[in-house]
Amino acid sequence: MSSSCRRPEHMAPPEVFYNADEAKKYTQNSRMIEIQSQMSERAVELLSLPEGQPCYLLDVGCGSGLSGDHLSEEGHCWVGVDISTAMLDVARDREVEGDLILGDMGQGMPFRPGTFDGAISISALQWLCNADKKSHSPPKRLYRFFSTLYSALARGSRAVFQIYPENSEQLELITAQAMKAGFTGGMVVDYPNSTKAKKFFLCLFAGVSGALPKGLGLETVERGVPNQASFTGQRSRFKHMKGKSVKKSKDWIVEKKERRRRQGREVRADTKYTGRQRKPRF
Repeated sequence: MSSSCRRPEHMAPPEVFYNADEAKKYTQNSRMIEIQSQMSERAVELLSLPEGQPCYLLDVGCGSGLSGDHLSEEGHCWVGVDISTAMLDVARDREVEGDLILGDMGQGMPFRPGTFDGAISISALQWLCNADKKSHSPPKRLYRFFSTLYSALARGSRAVFQIYPENSEQLELITAQAMKAGFTGGMVVDYPNSTKAKKFFLCLFAGVSGALPKGLGLETVERGVPNQASFTGQRSRFKHMKGKSVKKSKDWIVEKKERRRRQGREVRADTKYTGRQRKPRF
């Protein structure tokens, strides 16, 4: 019970909890950034997007744009939606490459049918299970969100949500409303036998039924089968980069600038390869 009381969604509504001070943590806490990056990487992996093909993706609860950074690194265009003005302000200050929208996911996704090739969400969906106002009904808000998301996705695409469920009843509530909205799919659990590394990913299919991906940490290493991959609790972020430049390196900065030029955005010429702006000399 005591751990439940420390859950952020029990402390305040998301637009209140994620204030300016909380938003700053997402640019200053290296551990938080790394965890967010790893979960974003795994969510994109579960989307099973076409190899080498840029896609148009939706990031629900995008926050300060950390998950969007990974989408950009993979060559995708994206739109981020978040209810916290402070978090979106941080994303703008960080000059993320996606488009940002202020909005409450419980009121639905305001996009045309078939707009996106996929959607991800990191640590946001469980907030809809709380009634922060008298007018809030968690089942109705979840259904509103899932039904409008289903419409906004191209048929045959996927949506992947990394969530921190409070209990089995909450999981049932979420999955029931998703299926009611037309989705198929289910829960993928990585490292189910680890207290710290265990992660829940709700993997949903729009318009088609497919086999759920296997969770990480389920392989039997003792068998010694050469074509089986073994996983540890800590994933190597750069193990399979497919020729991509290491993040924050000089080549990575050059590639990022080139992407922004192709998108018609302004690129400052006075930045070092570290991404920091040079101070003027007098």
